[in-house]
Amino acid sequence: MREVCVIGVGMTRFGRFTDKTVLDLGREAIVDALADAEVSIRDVQAVYAGSLYQTNMIGQYLLKQVGMTTVPVVNVVNACATGSTAVREACQAVAAGIYDVVLAVGVEQMGKMGLLGVSGASGETSPEGILGTSLMPGVFAQLGVRHMHEYGTTPEQFARVAVKNHRHSVYNPRSQYRQAFTLEEVLGARMVCWPNTLYMCCPTGDGAAAVIITSLEKTRQLTTKPVKVVASVMTTPEYSPESLDFVEIASMTRLAATRAYETAGLGPKDLDVIELHDCFATAELLHYENLHLCEWGEGGRLIDEGKTALGGETPVNVSGGLLSKGHPIGATGVAQICELVWQLRGEAPTRERQVADARVALGHVQGGFDVCTIHILTV
Repeated sequence: MREVCVIGVGMTRFGRFTDKTVLDLGREAIVDALADAEVSIRDVQAVYAGSLYQTNMIGQYLLKQVGMTTVPVVNVVNACATGSTAVREACQAVAAGIYDVVLAVGVEQMGKMGLLGVSGASGETSPEGILGTSLMPGVFAQLGVRHMHEYGTTPEQFARVAVKNHRHSVYNPRSQYRQAFTLEEVLGARMVCWPNTLYMCCPTGDGAAAVIITSLEKTRQLTTKPVKVVASVMTTPEYSPESLDFVEIASMTRLAATRAYETAGLGPKDLDVIELHDCFATAELLHYENLHLCEWGEGGRLIDEGKTALGGETPVNVSGGLLSKGHPIGATGVAQICELVWQLRGEAPTRERQVADARVALGHVQGGFDVCTIHILTV
């Protein structure tokens, strides 16, 4: 397998854009990624396009915006991991020697559309059942409450995750929301599903992101500052009787992280910056443990000690994360790669958000409760 690099990234601001179409958003991200890579659409040999809600030939329609070139187009749908799956497929194709230059793009226009749960319930079947719920706010509230019961984690510790990420977003011009909140304001906001208040839940919205993936050989012809993709891993859950009535997110991410570290020849202590899937504040704290940043039950300690904040030992979600940057589903995983590439190049769009001397980065996305992707990037 060949070494793989990212040589160009492009991303729109996330938000709600009633004056733009999903194709407008995708075109903007693609054009910016091509310009960043200093290549033409004619140089691209294949396209992997991700969108959860605009699924019908989205890649082909996007190519019509920037130039049809007869190349293969693969359209990807994989829950919240849709965009990161498109990136992984692009990386795999280049690593296998099938193509030298590939475009991966993720795009979504959700507006105020809600995340409707994962059960596909309809008619007389409700996602709110006697064994729990399949609505995302309820599920991640359950996971947080279970963590509180088992390890003594407090609502204040979960809320500090939101305080951190909202503070980071102030320095991100592409973030959907750019407002800092105090711990008291987060805890006092409207309750969505205890312990997650409104400011501890990610918003839905619109946005797009794109990356140009190349082989290392091709990269050396095009740039002197390559960012290598040293691990691209995907996992799905293992059967367990408990999974029939209680969602379990730990083993899938822990397995993906273990495989990614082994593939990259690195460990969690080598990471300089992380973008992880903080769909709810409870999720981020649990994923500290799932990514092996600390032992079971110690996630609260990391947030209390400021180790995952800008200036801390391992900054997490310096973009503002899903909680502030937003979560237009198909774009999310690709946007993580954009942020990590900027960080590793030392080119964060604002100086205040730049992690000093970043050389190793990890991106993590969980798609529903059935898929996890992890990418590790280095310079």
